[in-house]
Amino acid sequence: MPGSSTASRWGYYVTGAALAILFLFPLLWSGWASVRTDTGFGLENYDRLFTSDNGIRPYHVLNSLAVSALTVGGTLFVATLGGYAFGRFRFPGRDALFLLTLAILMVPYATILIALYVLLGWLGLEDSLIGLSLVLIMFQLPFSIFMMRNSFEAVPLELEEAARVDGCTSFGTLVRIMLPAVRPGLITVGLFAFLTSWSEFFAPLILLNSTDKFTTTLAVVNLRTASHGSIDYAALEAGVVFMAVPCLVLFAFMQRSYVRGFTSGALKG
Repeated sequence: MPGSSTASRWGYYVTGAALAILFLFPLLWSGWASVRTDTGFGLENYDRLFTSDNGIRPYHVLNSLAVSALTVGGTLFVATLGGYAFGRFRFPGRDALFLLTLAILMVPYATILIALYVLLGWLGLEDSLIGLSLVLIMFQLPFSIFMMRNSFEAVPLELEEAARVDGCTSFGTLVRIMLPAVRPGLITVGLFAFLTSWSEFFAPLILLNSTDKFTTTLAVVNLRTASHGSIDYAALEAGVVFMAVPCLVLFAFMQRSYVRGFTSGALKG
């Protein structure tokens, strides 16, 4: 009926608007607070964020970029190979191994950070960006392998068979045929890995000791704790906006591939 269709459409609009307000309000409020000053509006808060003795320095940003790049690259490499193996090959214990991989999601990562810190010490990777990246990769792998497995399974089997008839090896088929076909899934996994590594706080707090190894999130928190009880909330809000901008830009440019990868990967399984 036309009336019920119109009511349903308005219901979608109202629900979508309510959810948008719910999720966007904290970010919009942070943006407003970051430019609010005693005399009106300006960029003084950002100036204090980058010029204060305990504020953000260029090496903090470089550390975050390095950790994010290592985490994204390592996650994509391992998740692609693992997802291809789970999605395209049949071997004894495949399903059990895949379930065991997913079972890692049920373990709160905060409960094993101390053990991981000790393990990194044995490997000589304590207080290092590489060690932190390896830990973040490990936390990302269960979800990423799940996504890539389903993305590979969604590719028609005829494409792989045609490549094998043309003489492609398994690795050649993966590189030439499968990777272009699962590009949305790769973007989804890479975007999730970047968002997690760029904004992660607890793991760097436990695993990093040297201030010159701090990531941007730790630098922002250090700005708060180093004020002797006087918290510069405006500068903190500027730090929140600075941390959020790269994530918003990436999502804006990749949202179409992100949605395609999420639906084709998640709904397949």
